[in-house]
Amino acid sequence: MADEVILLDKWVSPFGMRVRIALAEKGIKYEYRDEDLRNKGELLLKMNPIHKKIPVLIHNGKPVCESNIIVQYVDEVWHDKAPLLPSDPYLRAQARFWADFVDKKKMGYVDVTMIPFYSWFHTFEVSGNFSIESHCPKLVAWAKRCMQHESVSKTLPEPEKIYEFVLQMKKRLGIE
Repeated sequence: MADEVILLDKWVSPFGMRVRIALAEKGIKYEYRDEDLRNKGELLLKMNPIHKKIPVLIHNGKPVCESNIIVQYVDEVWHDKAPLLPSDPYLRAQARFWADFVDKKKMGYVDVTMIPFYSWFHTFEVSGNFSIESHCPKLVAWAKRCMQHESVSKTLPEPEKIYEFVLQMKKRLGIE
């Protein structure tokens, strides 16, 4: 029996992007279901009855919730494919805690959990009228290195698309 993998998500969610990148890094095929967060679907409410939020990974009918937990789950279940975390327990602990661990490894756990926020940088910069690169050049350099991975570049939405989404949300909420 082949694995059945479903991801309940919203394309704009950086937390869902973490999961999509991890699945792409592992080469896992899955069914993607984009959720309407204002009108949550029955499956989402059934699979995440506590928090009622995305992302939710459903693996062979069993739900796994919370993006970081899902990324760890993906790494553990498909452990034979491109590990995201080091095998040594101490190094795994360090990877989970220190953001600078990113500099010591290629595509790993911290990269997968942090890079989705890169799609939002443009929105933050335009909204706040500042440049993240001028204030955090190492962060932007790291993000550009991550974007060289096909799993990242093909998963993250265009920054302009995020910005348009935020403008639509502000208009819908009357915050212009």
